[in-house]
Amino acid sequence: MRQRLGCDLNTRRIGSTKFVCESGYSAQIIQLRLRGASSTLSWALLDWRLIARIVLVLAISPFAYYLLVLYSVWRFFAASRHATPLDFTPPVSNLQPIRGLDPDAYENFASLCRQDYPDYELLFCVNTREDPAVPVIEKIARDFPHRTIRLLVGFGERDAPGTNDKVMKLVRLVREARNEVVVINDSDVRVMPNYLRTVVAPLADRRVGAVTCLYTSTGEKTFADGLQTIGMMSDFFAGLLIAKEIEGVKFALGTTIATTRTLLAEAGGYERLENGPADDLLIGRHIAETGHRVELLPYAIETVADYGSFRELFHKRLRWIVVMRHMRPWGHLGLIFTHGIAWCALAIAVRPTIAVALGWIGSYAILRTAITWGIGIHGLKRKRLWSRMPLIPLWDVMAFVIWLISFTRSSIRWRGGEYYLRDGRLTPVAD
Repeated sequence: MRQRLGCDLNTRRIGSTKFVCESGYSAQIIQLRLRGASSTLSWALLDWRLIARIVLVLAISPFAYYLLVLYSVWRFFAASRHATPLDFTPPVSNLQPIRGLDPDAYENFASLCRQDYPDYELLFCVNTREDPAVPVIEKIARDFPHRTIRLLVGFGERDAPGTNDKVMKLVRLVREARNEVVVINDSDVRVMPNYLRTVVAPLADRRVGAVTCLYTSTGEKTFADGLQTIGMMSDFFAGLLIAKEIEGVKFALGTTIATTRTLLAEAGGYERLENGPADDLLIGRHIAETGHRVELLPYAIETVADYGSFRELFHKRLRWIVVMRHMRPWGHLGLIFTHGIAWCALAIAVRPTIAVALGWIGSYAILRTAITWGIGIHGLKRKRLWSRMPLIPLWDVMAFVIWLISFTRSSIRWRGGEYYLRDGRLTPVAD
């Protein structure tokens, strides 16, 4: 019967498996299939190993970024040894756009009245007489009668404000300033008596179009305040200093902008920014575009911390990163290579060994601590910053999560409203 069916029953062993076949060809087919499966598995393993190696190589990129930051930090603060002479003291108008009452507002304003500077005026601008800062400003005027202090109410000839009422106030302040040199501050700053001499002095060089400087927090009361401080020292200032090293300073910080009315007009003035966000960053960029240099000083002033909650800090950071995505999309995308803690987690995930874990986590911890020490403790003399160092990983996790969320946001929350960013301008969501 076997011969009649053309079968040759054989018992074959392939590997450790025993097969009974009805045809001599069946065993060969099974062997070929097993070899094909083995080959596919080998290619899959090879592909995974290749992917793992690529991930590990890419996971080194944040460390390269951190090393470049350290170099930029060293260069920046080394330059501070060559101090600019402080004998250039033209008359100055100090401009203060005000909205509401900041914590310790009296001390902030009073510090601007105690300047070791021969000739300057203080101009404040509020929306209405009902602003809670008005009584404080009036008290400052009484307590410092030897200072020229003026309070402006409203937007002058333009009583219909643009979206950014701070910019509208600055338009009027610049227009009504009596002096050519102007120094612009946010309302939460507190300064030392040498402040005006220090920030105005670089303008003696005609190539310098604007001067800005770093800042540190004072009066921290909440956990969010402390987290903001460590983020500022370890992350925000790190990005500023590496940008300075790579492309020069093409920004300004709202805590201090020293320039002239002529240069502001040449750059298009604040009128150009009436309905836009990030006016401080943009005014620095526009002045740089005129061919003048923007000077970032290693001098730091203080800002009064006022983050009441982690939620408030989260939303402010989210607003900033969404604005960055619209204004500098490639720079925003490139932030992926700066998030060291995320790459550490990915490296360990693809190669879960003790060597990889120790190598990546150890390098991350050393470099992030070194950056924070270099900027905050060595450069800005914040000796108490050591107690905040354990917050660095928490800030980095939050920054990474916010960066991911920013890709999903088409609008920002700003001053109680919701706005789209379209062509660099704020458009109310209701419109």
